Amino acid sequence: MSTVPLTKRGAELLRAELQRLKSVERPAVVNSIAEARAQGDLSENAEYDAAKEKQGFIEGRIAELESKLAAAQVIDPTTVEAEGRVVFGATVELEDLDSGKAVTYQIVGDDEADIDHGLVSISSPIARALIGKNEGDVASVQAPSGAREYEIIAVRYV
Repeated sequence: MSTVPLTKRGAELLRAELQRLKSVERPAVVNSIAEARAQGDLSENAEYDAAKEKQGFIEGRIAELESKLAAAQVIDPTTVEAEGRVVFGATVELEDLDSGKAVTYQIVGDDEADIDHGLVSISSPIARALIGKNEGDVASVQAPSGAREYEIIAVRYV
């Protein structure tokens, strides 16, 4: 099984979701199934069918999270010594060379990505273009709207 890169924060979020599913969601759906069974005939019991479907989803998500956490390679960006190079976990300040607009992204694992919060997946086109580059370098990104060029203004490990 290949390793799944996660930041320390991302691993903590997945562990919290796993804990919530096991301690809150799973017992609640078991109670829902028990209540639906108590109503009698299961062949035409919509509440029973819905609860069983939800249980399947919860069990699937628990298995998925346990698998990801077992294969996780947790990386704490504050301990990375990359000497100004863009690596997984780095926070990168960029300037779009066409528009002059400044943007800041942190390169994170696939499960942590949230563009609205400046978190881009390691497998995204922009992250792939930035990895290995240093401050002052220009990265060319093949975006759906065409090629874009970004200058790397600063690289931080926070």
